Order: sequence, then structure tokens, then C-alpha cells
Amino acid sequence: MSINDNILIKIRDMKDSLTPVEKLVAEYILDNVDEIPHLSIKSLAQSTKTSDASVLRFCKTMGYKGYRNFIVSISASLGSMDEEQKDQYTDIQPGDDLSTIISNISHNNSKSIEDTLSVIDRNEIARAVKVLVACNRIVFFGIGASGLVGMDAEQKFSRINKMCHTYTDGHSQLTAATLLGKGDVAIFISNSGSTIEILDTLEIAKKNGATIIAITKYNKSSLADNANIVLSISTPEITIRSGAMGSRIAMLTVIDILFAGVASSEYKHVKKYLAKTHDIIASSKHRK
Repeated sequence: MSINDNILIKIRDMKDSLTPVEKLVAEYILDNVDEIPHLSIKSLAQSTKTSDASVLRFCKTMGYKGYRNFIVSISASLGSMDEEQKDQYTDIQPGDDLSTIISNISHNNSKSIEDTLSVIDRNEIARAVKVLVACNRIVFFGIGASGLVGMDAEQKFSRINKMCHTYTDGHSQLTAATLLGKGDVAIFISNSGSTIEILDTLEIAKKNGATIIAITKYNKSSLADNANIVLSISTPEITIRSGAMGSRIAMLTVIDILFAGVASSEYKHVKKYLAKTHDIIASSKHRK
């Protein structure tokens, strides 16, 4: 169950990984959101030039048992939106003045976090925290900007004395995955879920018995399909670097949630480590 369920965001993020027929249904819904609650399954099938069975399959792909449940969720999502929210993201434009850039980037990052709460599953977060509390060690895998998210995670979990490390290039990732085993957790960070180096490493980690956690876009992907636990993020459909910024912010937020969840559940045990690391950093600053 999502934290702030919004089926329209889920459809937007899932659209490009659907079958061609399901994509027809998704695109029609997104283009005609206001009329959807008033359509029967037959009317929607006719409007999308598909069939009743195709619309029902689409509903099930989106996580609903039937069409009625789906329509109720659409109505609820529309009720939580207003006209100003329908175009939520703004891409970088040539010649934007600094005040516009500040406003747009801040807005995009905020919306990435907000929309991620509509697709990430609370139960999956709970499962992830549980295995992280019990595991022998944590290994983070990410390429490029996703690798930077892994480095941030390593810094956080190290503060509570968790054995962890981040690997950000293909060769070191393969080597690290080869040494994983049962009781270890491998966290794969990839917006697309289709990065070749990540998938090659995942195959080895899974074969060796590590628990696989994926932090990836809400989408059908090889990474999501092969993970034990999937923590979905929502990212904007924009073309320039502001899209990558939004995904990074969403991923960092998921890492913060996991860290806080583990630290809270083990607080009596880890508070001494938090205090020690805080004190040593504070004393280092004072010496300067």
C-alpha cells in the first residue's frame, strides 16, 4: 500500500513499460482524466479502441481487482488535485532568469518527493527495514548519480556501526557481488532499472543468496522483476538535467527513510554510535 496513493501518478510513471494495448488505455486516461470516472468499462474500451478484457487487464496491472475499484481510485486522485497541479514539473529552459530557475528546481524536487510517496509501498519499506536490521552487512550498488546516492547511504549507515560499502563502477561491483552471501543485503540504486552493469551484478548477488533491495523508478524493469524488495520512486517526464535532479532527490529521500527506520528500531543499541560520531565531528570542527 502506498503512503499517499495517487493512481494517476502511477499510470504516468508506468506508462512507457506497459504493453502496446495497455499503453493505449493509459494514454487515453491521462489525456481525459475528468471524464474517466463517468465511463463504463465498455465505453472506455470503445474510446481506446481496445476491448473490455484489455481494460480489465490494465486495471489488474495497476494493482486493482476490478474496474470498479480502479474507477473509485481515479475519482479519489482527481479529488486531491486542482488545476494548478496538473502540470507539476517544469524543465530547464534556455534563458531562464535565476529566480525562475530557483523556483522551478525547488518545485520539481519537492514534487519528486511528494509523488514518490504515491508509488512507494509502505509494506516494502517495513520489509526493507527488517532485513537491514538483521543483516550481516549492506552493500550499495549504483552507477553515476545513483552511485552518489549509494555513497550518501554508506556515510549514514556507517554512523550507526553497520558494516557497509558502496561500489560505483562495473568491475568493483562484480567483485563485491561475488563475495556476498546469505545474511547480506545488496541495495541496487538505478532510476531506469535497466543499467547493464547493475543487472550483471544483481545476477551474481542473487545467485549467492543475498537479499536484493531495488530503489528504482515505478516501472516494469529487469531490476524490479528480480529484486526481493522494491522501493519505487517517481520521477518527472522532462528531458534535461532537472529530471535527473528529481530522481536523485527521490532516491536520497528513500535512503533517509531506511536509515531513520533502522536507527529508530535499534535506537537503544545505536544511540551510542550516533553520539560518538557526532562528538568526534564536533570536536574536529572546534580544533579548526
